[in-house]
Amino acid sequence: MQIQKSYDQVTATIYIVPTPIGNLEDITYRALKTLQSVSVIAAEDTRNTKNLLRHFDLNTPLISYHEHNKLAREDQLLTKVENGESIALVSDAGMPAISDPGHDLVQAAIGKRIPVVVLPGANAALCALVGSGLPTSEFYFYGFLPRKKKEKETEIERLKPLRATLLFYESPYRLKDTLKALHGQLGDRQVVLARELTKRFEEFIRGTLAEVISHISEKEMKGEFCIVLDGAEEDQDMDRLWWSNLSIIEHVNHYLESQTNSSKEAIKLVAKERQLPKRDVYQAYHIQE
Repeated sequence: MQIQKSYDQVTATIYIVPTPIGNLEDITYRALKTLQSVSVIAAEDTRNTKNLLRHFDLNTPLISYHEHNKLAREDQLLTKVENGESIALVSDAGMPAISDPGHDLVQAAIGKRIPVVVLPGANAALCALVGSGLPTSEFYFYGFLPRKKKEKETEIERLKPLRATLLFYESPYRLKDTLKALHGQLGDRQVVLARELTKRFEEFIRGTLAEVISHISEKEMKGEFCIVLDGAEEDQDMDRLWWSNLSIIEHVNHYLESQTNSSKEAIKLVAKERQLPKRDVYQAYHIQE
């Protein structure tokens, strides 16, 4: 068990500092004060962050921290904090640790009982959700779907029964293929594309998947996109969870008795439907033996 009282401690701290996703005026006074006060800023792309610091006349030293050097940098950054130096973590834009390697640093710091203080600030997914007009009472943020077609289809199938509004990030180069994959597996749901949020060319494209796919089919898509997709209907959810009253053993036996499946194949099907590791289903089924 661990309890962190963020403002009752005087030890060095890791600050998670959101930066603007487009409009530099969206940075907070607290973020600027923090970036100025720390010993070093760990940045996903130091060139990007250097431009931000220059704009606000800040001269705090920068160190790179990204997907390809995070293991080497992690010990270096944590050692600095253990030696009494507070650091700030920033991503290219928005909230660090969301779809970037900052999560690993946060996890490692908590493991060493180093205080982690998160500042509020800009986030593209939440801006897109609120501006979409789709339900906000329950939502599921996924981030980037896999690039490979088969892996993408597997993930979409896994998300199919969720009734929560779904949030994705996507590049302009894969946007059309991703929308077609969503339409092919989920049907013609309501969708909103939020493009270039907070920037001069901010745009919301609202409609059904079929309408939006048709609208953008001949267009060259540019900018950064958030996809906001309506969740499953209640009847879709109930059909999908036909097995909800079955135990794992009964679920496996259903496939053994009703189809010509081996126990291995039946366990694989049950694991997929219940979104469980195959080993967990295997152990639960074979514990009866």
